[in-house]
Amino acid sequence: MQTTLREWVAAALEQRLSVAGREFLAKARAEVAARCEDARFAELLSLTSRFVSATPLAPGAEELAAAERLLPGWNPERWTLREAARIDLLLTLPDAANARGERAVESAFAFADAGELCALYRGVALLPEPQRFFARVAEGARSNIRAVFEAAICDSPFPARHFDDVAWRQCVIKALFIEAPLWRVQGLDSRLDAELARMALDLCEERRSAGRHVNPQLWMCLGVHGGERGRRALLAELAAGTSEGRAAAALALGRLSPAERAQLDFAALLAQQSDPRTRAALTRARGGDVAQHEFKPYDGPVPKVV
Repeated sequence: MQTTLREWVAAALEQRLSVAGREFLAKARAEVAARCEDARFAELLSLTSRFVSATPLAPGAEELAAAERLLPGWNPERWTLREAARIDLLLTLPDAANARGERAVESAFAFADAGELCALYRGVALLPEPQRFFARVAEGARSNIRAVFEAAICDSPFPARHFDDVAWRQCVIKALFIEAPLWRVQGLDSRLDAELARMALDLCEERRSAGRHVNPQLWMCLGVHGGERGRRALLAELAAGTSEGRAAAALALGRLSPAERAQLDFAALLAQQSDPRTRAALTRARGGDVAQHEFKPYDGPVPKVV
């Protein structure tokens, strides 16, 4: 059983690398462990693409469970084999916990192309004292390149643990703007607050005023903080939203405060709906305690105009 993050990554690679990939990685690890120059470290990350394919890593259920045990909130389900190899080199840095290792990581970011950036953003959460890289990850959270944004923000415990309130709310709203999978932003439910709910409702009203549909995942941002304004917005979506929007809004009713939920007539709402998904969501919402992962079915492109 792997007892460290580095052991997990190395074991995952050992099962999947080609002979050429294994040989390259062994030599690259030796160079990194011998404290090669920062420019050479960045070069080795780049050279990885010649020897390791970008096919999905596709960890199994046991591997994912082990990853969660080692670092709660870390989900490498969507890593590629190439990203894992680059992260292996990142974790091989002998000075990762001190200023020299930090300089090597920063230098790698400075030289990185989009693919290398994705690996670095996925990997920094696994380094010692990852909060040192707050500024870098916050930069990734501002990227308009969806793959880079997702690498920085999704499937990682870093944002919820280390972002301040301003950076956190900005990254959540940014996810809605670029239609990134908000349900995969780990720790979302633990950091909902009244200000984020207000920002989400402002965005909802802006989109409706412009004749545009609301991203169904926006409704995740309300929780118990939406108040009467949130309840009215959800009921409006339930009455006139897209199919996905109605179902997501129905599910979000189960995230309202008990007092707000008590004002709802779920029997009447069910009677008004014929769509099976919306009816199922209403039935689920009646019980309350709806978690963010339950919004996975409503992750997709948002129609541009009403």
